[in-house]
Amino acid sequence: MDEEPERAKRWEGGYERTWEVLKEDESGSLKATVEEILFQSKRKRVLESHGQVRLGMMRHLFVVIDCSKSMEDQDLKPNRLTSTLKLMEAFVEEYFDQNPISQVGLIITKNKRAEKLTDLAGNPRKHITTLKKAVDSVCVGEPSLYNSLKLAIQTLKHMPGHTSREILIIFSSLTTCDPANIYELTKTLKDLKIRVSVIGLSAEVRVCTVLTRETGGSYHVILDESHFKELLMFHVKPPPASSSSECSLIRMGFPQHTIASLADQDAKPSFSMSHLDSSSDPGLSLGGYFCPQCHAKYTELPVECKICGLTLVSAPHLARSFHHLFPLQAFLEIPVEEHQGDRFCQGCQGELKDKSVFSCPSCSSVFCVECDLFIHDSLHCCPSCIHSQCAP
Repeated sequence: MDEEPERAKRWEGGYERTWEVLKEDESGSLKATVEEILFQSKRKRVLESHGQVRLGMMRHLFVVIDCSKSMEDQDLKPNRLTSTLKLMEAFVEEYFDQNPISQVGLIITKNKRAEKLTDLAGNPRKHITTLKKAVDSVCVGEPSLYNSLKLAIQTLKHMPGHTSREILIIFSSLTTCDPANIYELTKTLKDLKIRVSVIGLSAEVRVCTVLTRETGGSYHVILDESHFKELLMFHVKPPPASSSSECSLIRMGFPQHTIASLADQDAKPSFSMSHLDSSSDPGLSLGGYFCPQCHAKYTELPVECKICGLTLVSAPHLARSFHHLFPLQAFLEIPVEEHQGDRFCQGCQGELKDKSVFSCPSCSSVFCVECDLFIHDSLHCCPSCIHSQCAP
């Protein structure tokens, strides 16, 4: 513990005399102070997450879910396992919305073993269906961090160097039962440049602190369910790309959805390659996405062709991932009193009532804090700049 910085030992320091922040106005109301705290927290989110930092465009992420006996605890309702799996469904949907050409895999650990629920894949439906079935899982024994990481490494070490390789562990137990020295495995993870992050559901565990610090990941312990969701959504956004990361050309196919005409005598219904892993009846169809290289058929994109290995995506998928390479720079904060232009937000057209307005450094248009958040979190481009470029 002597290796830990002093601030990490004094975790309680952040909670000392926090009541002094709240101050009453002349009428005895705390509303103004609360609004100021909310405003500062929103602004902090933008500044922390939307600087000029180049982010990874293609990601390979394994999520390890602790299914040990401790997941039956009911401090999260109805219990930790059900709450975790429900939040994971929302995480998977948001992850693929923000990272459409990335992949996710699921691993569970219990009874000193690790089991792969789903392989790395870019189909959110597959993962969500698996998570819904996992609600009926029996929580038993202790987890094994070593076995979980080893299982993830077996796949991630073969991923190309230009992609972001990550492991996110949702850890409930205060112990881990490992067959070998996990600190040796930590060195392997560091050498392979695999980033490991942990979300703790109980309390801080020393081995997780070392694991995340050595691999460049993050480690947080939840306060409640809303904080749990916030920490999960933090991992939706790609981590900063390493300056030493490899650069290479990637072969991709952009197939168009085609439907054969029933009048065409040569048209024959066929099975999709997407249903090879499905136990349900896939049915036959005339249409789909056909790989431009080997003409294998798929019902949805993005996907990696099972025949020739070509990555198949649509142009919108690539466009939605492009903003990670060139993130929108943070807007300039200007006090309302110093703003000389119109007192209306260029986004929502509402009156600027906050203490500050936010100006785009390129076109000087001003926005309220809510529109500032929406532009940086969802649009990823300044609407005024786009309008001026499209104008004749």
